[in-house]
Amino acid sequence: MRQVPWIRQIDENEASGQPAELYRQLASGNNRQVANILKVHSLHPDALAAHLQLYRTIMFGESGLSRAQREMIAVVVSTTNSCEY
Repeated sequence: MRQVPWIRQIDENEASGQPAELYRQLASGNNRQVANILKVHSLHPDALAAHLQLYRTIMFGESGLSRAQREMIAVVVSTTNSCEY
């Protein structure tokens, strides 16, 4: 069963200004949808931008962990938190 977020957020189709620009950046890669974990920050675009920078640093920055290892950790944490990944 798909969980619906209870935190109010701006949908991609309704976004304008800074949230819309950040959504365009997020949708420019292989993903065509913005993950809810990022959309929950949509009412506070500065927080969304900061979260996006943190995510990019953790997942793509220099590290002793491979990309696959980082993804595996994210899956385990999401599963532990009963969160769809």
